[in-house]
Amino acid sequence: MQALEEAQERIEALRRQIEHHNRQYHELDRPQITDAEYDALFRQLVEMESRHPELLTPDSPTQRVGSPPSQAFAKVTHRVPMLSLANAFEREEVREFDRRVHRVLGSSPVGYVTELKIDGLAMSLLYEDGRYRIGATRGDGYAGEDVTPNVKSIGSVPLRVTVPGEFPRSFEVRGEVYMPRRSFQRLNEELAAQGKPLFANPRNAAAGAVRQLDPKITAGRRLETFIYALDPAGGARSQAEILARLGEMGFRINPNFRVHPDIESVFAFLDEWEEKRHGLDYETDGVVLKVDDLGQQAELGFVSRSPRWALAFKFPPEQAETTVDDIKVYVGRTGVITPVAWLEPVLVGGTTVSRATLHNEDEVARKDVRERDRVVIQRAGDVIPEVVRVILEKRPAGTRPWRMPAHCPECGTSLVREEGEAATRCINPLCPAQVREHLRHFVAAMDVEGFGYATLEQLMERGLVRDPSDLYHLSKEQLLSLDGFADKSSQNLLDRIEASKETDLTRFLAALGVPHVGWSGATALAEHFGSLEPLRRASVDELQAVGGIGPVVAEGVQAYFARPEANRLIDRLLAAGIRLASAERPQGRLSGKTFVLTGSLGSMTRPQAEERIRALGGAAGSSVSRKTDYLVVGQDPGSKLERAQRLKVPILDERAFQKLLEEE
Repeated sequence: MQALEEAQERIEALRRQIEHHNRQYHELDRPQITDAEYDALFRQLVEMESRHPELLTPDSPTQRVGSPPSQAFAKVTHRVPMLSLANAFEREEVREFDRRVHRVLGSSPVGYVTELKIDGLAMSLLYEDGRYRIGATRGDGYAGEDVTPNVKSIGSVPLRVTVPGEFPRSFEVRGEVYMPRRSFQRLNEELAAQGKPLFANPRNAAAGAVRQLDPKITAGRRLETFIYALDPAGGARSQAEILARLGEMGFRINPNFRVHPDIESVFAFLDEWEEKRHGLDYETDGVVLKVDDLGQQAELGFVSRSPRWALAFKFPPEQAETTVDDIKVYVGRTGVITPVAWLEPVLVGGTTVSRATLHNEDEVARKDVRERDRVVIQRAGDVIPEVVRVILEKRPAGTRPWRMPAHCPECGTSLVREEGEAATRCINPLCPAQVREHLRHFVAAMDVEGFGYATLEQLMERGLVRDPSDLYHLSKEQLLSLDGFADKSSQNLLDRIEASKETDLTRFLAALGVPHVGWSGATALAEHFGSLEPLRRASVDELQAVGGIGPVVAEGVQAYFARPEANRLIDRLLAAGIRLASAERPQGRLSGKTFVLTGSLGSMTRPQAEERIRALGGAAGSSVSRKTDYLVVGQDPGSKLERAQRLKVPILDERAFQKLLEEE
């Protein structure tokens, strides 16, 4: 017994030493021992745990790499959507963001936090009882890939954290997984030595490493993390306090953040890092600006898929010079024709670029881009590369102005450009390119993996698929006749098609490709109408009554459901077996009532309050109107209070709101 106790003490001491040196290396960039000394400590722990397997725990440093390779990535639905940020490219856009914030918050002073925008892979990490449980990619913002064992192999991800007493059993952190420049250079050197293709940039290399089937490969890529979000906030009342709390808990935060009393101080930070960023060991393409106070964040709320309290400022795009080898046109899902410049490959901002959009016919004419021209191209972050200008002094003799072709390159139909529109279109709804792009959009939105470009092309060429409903009538024999398909892969694809039949109205609407309706619009429509049939019959006025749906979107939705071909497709999909789960709200004593919240509540967060409202059958709105039943007012209310008073909307303070929630 004494020997076992001594072994346990030694194992715990080794674990503490290793975690200490992990923190010194990964978080503080101040290694205190050599790699050889670290490896010796690690080997000692492995040997001790091998002799005493009963003392092995899941959060031991030795368990970062050791899980068997996954055969596939399961899906993880995020508890709260991982939203994207609105972008700004000019200083004036940042100033306008500040003006919008002040318009909502009134005369209240507003402070900001700036953080470097890491060019990595967004990730959410779930912890239970202080132990790491699930790591998931951002995915489509609503569901991501379960990459738990791979993330576990990243040295800066703590497997066990110090949890303050007020924390709930389960909490989530979010941040970026990235590949340091030194790791990226080493990886490409190894790939070159093996005669394998190189990665174009560190972000793609990091994404590829996280999605490896074998966690040991992920571990060998030497990835790092920066964490910046915590849910729930654990008593923190500001973004700065969240960052401090994350550091105290053992997470790696980027030290290059700053708190600002006003927007002028923010501009100084932007100026400082526009050049200073080039000396960092990681890629950053901008600065994220956040309202510091969490109560004010809740007051500002969200619009579409972006928070109103945060903005991503992108540094000026990096540029390079290259040659236009050709100009080709591509047909999109809606028939829009886009000219694209095929370029002599060139490195721009860390990425090899060989294509650049020319947007439309007018843009090509305005810039006078021609084949064989020398041009300047640019890219910023993940923005599609574009041609900035032609270097006229380097134009070869004999070039000719480019002209939009008269006929669709895919189906030969005469192209049409309506008066007053910039877009040129192919108006043939059976155009193979449009059908193919619609199919690609449909299978992606319905989460049917396995339908690559080549597979859809073969299915169309053989006449097996003409619209999305045909996908649900494919047989195993038909799939086996395609290039690259064997018995198991054919069955796997059929299983995924079958599984996609059980879906919800939000995903179905997004997959149909209704004009102007993305995921956020599809969610709003599904929650408002509850099922498909009332939506199909809805008038423009009824559609405009949906929160977040304006006149342009309402007209587009109504026109879509008035089209006979759209309704025939929907009917064929339903007849093929697609079943839509109803988006019914829970029934309760708040059914039929709409609440809007303003200011910060002392007893609960804004999301918690809204969840309580929905659980009792009510609706949580974002803006006050004559249809609002109650405005709930917390500390430091904003302009919503004034509007509610003008419209004579009933107002509840926090005590009255709590009483309403607790009534039997």
